[in-house]
Amino acid sequence: MGVNDLNATLDAGDLRTVRDFLRLGVTEFTRARLVFGHGTATALDEAAFLILTTLDLPHDELAPWLDCRLTASEKSRIVALFEARIATRKPASYLVNTAYIQQHRFYVDERVIIPRSFIGELLPNGFDGVVADPARIGRVLDMCTGSGCLAILAALVFDAAMVDAVDVSADALGVARRNVTDYHLDQRVRLFESDLFAGLPAGSRYDLIIANPPYVATAEVAAFDPEYAAEPVLAHAGGTDGLDVVRRIVDAAAAHLETNGMLVLEIGTGRERFEAAYPALDVMWLDTETSEGEVLAVSAAALQKNIKGRSPGKRTAN
Repeated sequence: MGVNDLNATLDAGDLRTVRDFLRLGVTEFTRARLVFGHGTATALDEAAFLILTTLDLPHDELAPWLDCRLTASEKSRIVALFEARIATRKPASYLVNTAYIQQHRFYVDERVIIPRSFIGELLPNGFDGVVADPARIGRVLDMCTGSGCLAILAALVFDAAMVDAVDVSADALGVARRNVTDYHLDQRVRLFESDLFAGLPAGSRYDLIIANPPYVATAEVAAFDPEYAAEPVLAHAGGTDGLDVVRRIVDAAAAHLETNGMLVLEIGTGRERFEAAYPALDVMWLDTETSEGEVLAVSAAALQKNIKGRSPGKRTAN
């Protein structure tokens, strides 16, 4: 069901300004007990995102527009979106086909998970403290690329690098292809339909592998609120303990990294389970402003030592 298929039944009454409609959205989203977490954390953020996106205004500048009066057609579109958000319980990004990482805008639809990776917070500084010399990153691999957002950010940050991006979902790659083209990166970002490393060209090796794989445990997927259930289950399902795909990446990554290469891997809230599975693996934990212990970095050398059963011990870095 799309926005245009719904009757806008919310009572906008004499509402005129952006501030008026912001208040309406917060009230109705709160009453409907909507769930957030797809780029916004509160009813206020969600209402602001829908309003600003509908009006083609900067997504991070609400205050200058609060007292602006809306046209009749703008009011109608905003009310219809609010109504759709409540009636369908779809994340707002699907309703407006838009998601952001930092200041970068990406097209999304229901073929892909809505991008919100913590790796997106770490990429803009070139993985400072992990990558010794960003200028020497020549080849990057983005595993489980989804919408292609991390591959695109990697190409923008490591501007001398070629980037390969893989996903097992042909549907997801359709979205990624659109975003790569929108960013004019077709000559630097290659897309592969692949079950992790299996479909890559023979002998492919990388200076940096980034991965935000499915890492949600089966029981947690089964208990999803409608907003999360609206996303492709393939993008979430990590098996009984959430680490099925994570283990496959860790166990195979050394064979696809250059000697001084690094793997940066997001695992969600599975740190305790990960450390139990890899007690001898020397990793760095990379915290962000909004996460702790959900992203790790590990060197090709450490991965190789782990395979051979030799351990240098763990260390932690923020």
